[in-house]
Amino acid sequence: MPRRQATAIGFIAVLLWALLALFTVGTAPTPPLLLNAICFAIGGTLGLIWTGSTGGFARLRQVPLRVYLFGTLGLFGYHALYFSALRLAPAAEAGLIAYLWPLLIVLFSGLLPGETLRAGHLIGGIVGFLGAALIIGGGATGFDPQSLPGYLLALACALTWSTYSVLSRKLGDAPTESVAVFCVATAILSALLHLATEETVWPQGTIGWAAAIGLGLGPVGLAFYVWDIGVKRGDIQLLGVASYAAPLLSTLVLVLTGVTSPSWSLAGAAFLITGGAALAARASLRSGVTQSTDG
Repeated sequence: MPRRQATAIGFIAVLLWALLALFTVGTAPTPPLLLNAICFAIGGTLGLIWTGSTGGFARLRQVPLRVYLFGTLGLFGYHALYFSALRLAPAAEAGLIAYLWPLLIVLFSGLLPGETLRAGHLIGGIVGFLGAALIIGGGATGFDPQSLPGYLLALACALTWSTYSVLSRKLGDAPTESVAVFCVATAILSALLHLATEETVWPQGTIGWAAAIGLGLGPVGLAFYVWDIGVKRGDIQLLGVASYAAPLLSTLVLVLTGVTSPSWSLAGAAFLITGGAALAARASLRSGVTQSTDG
């Protein structure tokens, strides 16, 4: 598969993840681990059907156990943190902090062999984190200590997913079909932990179940398979750069659907986080041009 095509396929995940916060809000008050189990059961089933239709089960036997452990922990960790964050803090603000991951991917990927971390990446990082600081500081309304746990969990989300995505490059030989196993294992792990630690509260009514199913089919289903193709076979820095649209798109979806009220502090945070990623994007593109010229 050409690198450009793989990168474009990976970007489909960004568009699907723009709906992650909206659907998560729609599933309230389902607890995070139960929601994890429901969504990944759907996403895993989707992957197993695709794997079976392409004859990919034979390739799964060749995947080392450490790869399955890594993938399961990555998917389980990010979404357990994300769902918890949106239960403990306002959706738009927590979502914006979680969407620092595109910026962090650009920064972390600069540490990979053959990649370069430039001054523009660092400046973009500072700008993006100023946006997160604006959210945590509460903007015009001031610091809200009740939301702080949710914001910290959202920051942990960003660190988890960016680290997972960058380290996935080290596992480039693992077939994309292995993501189906990650999803099924995540569903089982989430269900067991749910039974041990949470009270069972199923999604409420048609909207609740529609949101849960939508999560499993899209942002917590198809998105993982196309993202896996992108980060392993495409341009990982360009994907990180293109992903700067994720926080803006997610915030716009929440505002347009009436879940979140527009405010200057929210707009400022979205501008800083998106702008920081754009600055890092510019540095990556310039780096790519320089490397092409040198070659």
